[in-house]
Amino acid sequence: MRFTLFYRLTLRPLRQDRLRTAITILSVALGVAAVLAIELAGDAAAGSFRSSVESLVGNAAFEVTAVGGVPPDAVARLAALPFPIRIHPRMEEYAMISGTRRTVLLLGVDLVAESMAGTAASTESSGSGDFDHSVWTGDQLGYKAGDRIQLIVNDTSAEYTVRGVLAAGSGDVVLMDLAPAARVLRRDGKLDRILIDVPKGRSPEEWEMTFRQALPEGLTVSREGTQTEENRHMLAAFRWNLRVLSYVSLAVGAFLIYNAISVTVVRRRVEIGILRALGVTREGILAGILGEAAALGLSGALAGIVLGRFMAIGAVQMVAATVESLYISSQPGAISLTWVDAWIALVIGVGVSVASAFGPAFEASQVAPVEAMARGRREHQARIHSGRDLLIAGVLGALAWIASRRGPVAGKPMFGYLAALLLIGAAAAAIPAFVAGASAALAGVMRACLGVEALLATRSLAGSLRRTSVLVGALSTALAMLVAVGIMVGSFRETVLVWMSDRLQADLYLRPASPPGADRHPTMSPEIPRELARLPEVAAIDMLRAYEISYQGLPVTLGGMEAAVVGNHGNRPLLSGARPQTVWPKLVGRDAVLVSEPFANKHDVHAGDTLTLALGTSRVPFQVLDVFYDYSNERGFILMDRGTLLKYLPDTGPSNVAIYVKPGVPIDQAERAVQTALAGRKVLVSSNGSLRREAIRVFDRTFAITYALEAVAVFVAVMGVGGALLALVIDRRREFGLLGFLGASKGQLRRIILFEAGLLGLLANVAGVILGFFLSLLLIFVINKQSFGWTIQFHWPVTVLLSALSVVYVATIVAGIYPARMATLLAPIEVIHEE
Repeated sequence: MRFTLFYRLTLRPLRQDRLRTAITILSVALGVAAVLAIELAGDAAAGSFRSSVESLVGNAAFEVTAVGGVPPDAVARLAALPFPIRIHPRMEEYAMISGTRRTVLLLGVDLVAESMAGTAASTESSGSGDFDHSVWTGDQLGYKAGDRIQLIVNDTSAEYTVRGVLAAGSGDVVLMDLAPAARVLRRDGKLDRILIDVPKGRSPEEWEMTFRQALPEGLTVSREGTQTEENRHMLAAFRWNLRVLSYVSLAVGAFLIYNAISVTVVRRRVEIGILRALGVTREGILAGILGEAAALGLSGALAGIVLGRFMAIGAVQMVAATVESLYISSQPGAISLTWVDAWIALVIGVGVSVASAFGPAFEASQVAPVEAMARGRREHQARIHSGRDLLIAGVLGALAWIASRRGPVAGKPMFGYLAALLLIGAAAAAIPAFVAGASAALAGVMRACLGVEALLATRSLAGSLRRTSVLVGALSTALAMLVAVGIMVGSFRETVLVWMSDRLQADLYLRPASPPGADRHPTMSPEIPRELARLPEVAAIDMLRAYEISYQGLPVTLGGMEAAVVGNHGNRPLLSGARPQTVWPKLVGRDAVLVSEPFANKHDVHAGDTLTLALGTSRVPFQVLDVFYDYSNERGFILMDRGTLLKYLPDTGPSNVAIYVKPGVPIDQAERAVQTALAGRKVLVSSNGSLRREAIRVFDRTFAITYALEAVAVFVAVMGVGGALLALVIDRRREFGLLGFLGASKGQLRRIILFEAGLLGLLANVAGVILGFFLSLLLIFVINKQSFGWTIQFHWPVTVLLSALSVVYVATIVAGIYPARMATLLAPIEVIHEE
């Protein structure tokens, strides 16, 4: 009996109103798909930092690292320990395959000490122990034993013979012996890391203490995988922000579920009243309506799982591009959809649908039978409660301001997210009063400018306040996020352009031709800057040598620059407002550093503080002179004079070279002279302008995933408008039938619906811009500042916002075409007789 009642009250109407049901299900599906796609893409993009290395050597227990390289005598110190441990010295660098320009991990190992069994899938050989020009390639590179491979490493190119193919799962990796690797990488015998396998019987803490006592002070002993965990921790804020953006489309879907159930309750108020009069309990009504929401949510979640899996394919490429540009070298892993992911998606879809439907379902269950069968009561209550809702909006807005003043929690801007949620709640509470006030204000203007059809459309919005306010709320929320993110990205872009004008003062920039990355710092031969300094066109040269270090459990870039040159020619702005020309020269000859703003915010560092850094085999205290603005690296920078860096890390090969051309010398002439001097070397020369264009291209690629998520949310909202307008037409059959009976033409009925769609779009645009402005302030000055440490200057991207809002407005009107057509197909006599 209960199932029959549930079927006739809820499921059968869903089948009868197929288009509206399909739109609602698709809205939920897109929301679930966006959340699932971002989660799957994030796991795939961030889950393979060192998978190739681990697949080759297994998961060692410990690793030894040092800034500037581990001295080779560390291997002897470890080998002298009276324990049966296995030691694996490693050199690591990224290389590029000439011709294909494919990036691979170049791994140097001790082939004499290590057994190749289990790593080489091919037993063919093209030589007899000639390791100097031999390599082994990963299984995904497509080479076989005997092939020749041309590799670009740092600023050189060399050809090698493929001796064999590594085991399945090795990925994009090239293996060579330590001796040739040391020559190619110019390591001077120093290792990138030493991996250690230990036997059972002692605790990890005991092993770690033993290794620390055997090694020099500056070397770092950590459990294998620590660096991977540091990278994951660094990516946490980025992934959190993507998750929050993906939840926007789900939130919009929740608005639409709320609206769909509200319309259902209004359309079936007579049936609900009859059922209550016949003895159906309030709990029965509540369960039946929530069952409809659960059915919509379940159907949407099932479709969302399939759709999300396909959306993840495109999302993983965009997420991986951002990870590669700003964070860490990582080849995207396989997209893995597990049963846990599927169950979570189902719970999200059903849970959000039931939660969003609970309000109207509970109200319907509490209404007495006579009230349930009375028309217009709910709309009247919505109007008289608008003042109370405005008070609630004010309270939520005040709470949002309080939350925005709180600091991060465990490195995440949790109170910033809470403030954004409270702002959205405040806007939702204020929407009914906004719609009622705007409708009353626009009524006269609409009639004077567009005729009686526009007046009727305006009155209809005010008369159906409960439903139209939910529609305006859903679309305005999606538009608000679009506006907020658009302002944030536009402000960030403008800030980066201004910053580049200050920072990029040199005329030409050089870097090795091997693949770049946020954590990759290939070097050039030290002869290159010396040769270039002798050119008559060159006024000065600045050399940067960069290293990746770890500070307080997070990756950081350490760099040495020609502080005197930067002081004379550069103009990198400082947070203190001091003139760079007076601060940079103070680094010369001192153990002092400047730190970037992201580093300072992440680690709570200020001018005058002291940093203790492990450099080589020493631990050195450095005084922080000032903090500089930087938008090139979210990891953070620590910069010192190059002479100071060489005192502790005597590697003269620069990572980058900046060239200042003499006044009056054409840049083209200087570039040709530099290219001639670099003949035969694999070095890329970029002009000031081309470097700026490349930086903006990378910036735009970085935020592609952000725009994609916003597009999904807006698409969901626009679809919801179309579905809701169709539901309104069906629910107002009597009204349209009466208008037709009184002589209204089909064209007039069509215009009424289209004017309603236009008004909905207009009100949603206005509310969305206002809410989006306040959300953008949160994004710029709270969430991004606490997540990434960047100070962004506010900027209105007027052209982009006007274009996006215009497209959404037109789409909203287009969404009303089909409901308008349905209104014209109603037969007045039949509709009147239905009543």
